[in-house]
Amino acid sequence: MKVVCVWKEESDYAREVMDFLRDFEIRTGKTIESIDPDTIEGELFVRSRDILEYPAIVAVDDSGKVLQHWTGTPLPHIDEVSYYAQEKTIEM
Repeated sequence: MKVVCVWKEESDYAREVMDFLRDFEIRTGKTIESIDPDTIEGELFVRSRDILEYPAIVAVDDSGKVLQHWTGTPLPHIDEVSYYAQEKTIEM
């Protein structure tokens, strides 16, 4: 599983997103991938997942299927998102 944040750096909510991403990394030790929806990669990501509002935090499984998403502000609590940012575990 991974968590991706889709947001625009030049926006009214940019400071809130930057603070959230920084605080998330400090509290969990994990990072959230950032995607700009105005790039080709970002456009493909948002179109394939029907994301219409930014910022969007999206939890996806290894195949790219959306498990959970949060859009707009206020942003979700770090605890809500941290579950989906868990490292892969190897079963023995």
